[in-house]
Amino acid sequence: MFTREIEFPSVGKSLLLSQENEGDVGCVVWDAAIVLAKYLENQCFLQKPQNSDMKKPLLFGCHVVELGAGTGRVGLAAALLGASHVTITDLPQFISLMEKNIIQNQDSLQCVVEVRELTWGNMEQGSAVSTPDTIVLADCIYYEESLEPLVSTLRSLCGSDTTIIVSYEERTTGDKPWLQCRFFELMEEHFRKYKVPPKEQHELYRSRDIHIYKFYLR
Repeated sequence: MFTREIEFPSVGKSLLLSQENEGDVGCVVWDAAIVLAKYLENQCFLQKPQNSDMKKPLLFGCHVVELGAGTGRVGLAAALLGASHVTITDLPQFISLMEKNIIQNQDSLQCVVEVRELTWGNMEQGSAVSTPDTIVLADCIYYEESLEPLVSTLRSLCGSDTTIIVSYEERTTGDKPWLQCRFFELMEEHFRKYKVPPKEQHELYRSRDIHIYKFYLR
């Protein structure tokens, strides 16, 4: 286990994230999570409205839910960047790691962050999470058996005004291209999608291999 520091100059703070040197996919901070967190920072602060008549920053006053949080990287970033309440969720084996990362960042977080166990497809666990304004997930398109439960969970959590923000690293080996296509097929049965162009992302934390999409209920 080691601690990784991720800086957020816009708020003059950093996140300290414990992660494993090796282990399950949820035990480490993936590049797609960093790109997504920095996109949130860019939208909240680096391009913040200069006119009071313009809409509020992306996360201001929002309840944010992170799915497949692992270390809690993106959810904790949201709590640093203006969200009013954050819920980070994952399988039971990651609960202690998420709790550890909340504790070591407690003094920097701007809101309450809670941890919940949420297995995709478990409607009982999902019903215990209040409808969020924003759902975030990074690099969760990974296993075939998880795709339909993931989309089902997203559908059940969403309200009419919920925004889903997904980031993932494009992979070209094995069945990964098919998995990515299948994920979008399933999502487009219920949601409209918008691909976030590079110009809207952080100028330093972006990559041609990492994509960000927003989804909205049809």
